[in-house]
Amino acid sequence: MQTAAATVLFQGDSITDAGRDRARPDDLGHGYAALAAAALPGTPTVLNRGIGGDRLTDLRARWDADTLAHRPDLVSLLIGVNDTWRHHDSGLSSPVDTWEDEYRELLRRLHAHCAPRLVLIEPFLVPVTPDQWAWREDLDPRIHAVRRLAAEHDALLLAADGLLNQAARTAGDPTLIVIDGVHPTDLGHRLLADAWLSLVTGTGTGSGSGSDGGTGSGA
Repeated sequence: MQTAAATVLFQGDSITDAGRDRARPDDLGHGYAALAAAALPGTPTVLNRGIGGDRLTDLRARWDADTLAHRPDLVSLLIGVNDTWRHHDSGLSSPVDTWEDEYRELLRRLHAHCAPRLVLIEPFLVPVTPDQWAWREDLDPRIHAVRRLAAEHDALLLAADGLLNQAARTAGDPTLIVIDGVHPTDLGHRLLADAWLSLVTGTGTGSGSGSDGGTGSGA
């Protein structure tokens, strides 16, 4: 990827937000986006516009101002786990077929506006409590939808769900990878950053530190 004069935009929920200072437009937070940005070649402009707690409908409401207005050359998007989370803890409905259509429309508008390179990151869940296994019934179809959308839009696909679940099995304790099933630990963020860089540039971070990306009632 040629990044010397490029604008790279990370978009999503709190996993991307990762505690960034929203009063500082150039702040990248303390998670995978910041780690990946630090290892990009050249001197690209890198922006993080993730917002904690966002569902797809929240992202749609700010798509023009927080995505299209920047005319990015590369967009990296991670969204979806809060749609599942709110279904389980608040009963908020987000039917997967409608969700996929709305996601598709965001990508269509993006391509029509500035045709950037795309990285779609699967929403993921690494269960840390027995009840979280029930979330998979809602989340797995969203993961499949992101895979379909990546194929439709010739996007790079970061298969984060399998990556982090395998890492949890290897580590022997899921809380070494995610704090609460959703928010990555330092190690989880490094794994995401390495996988992202491998897709985009063919390299990885190798080392570095991230953050837990926040805790609480939403990603």
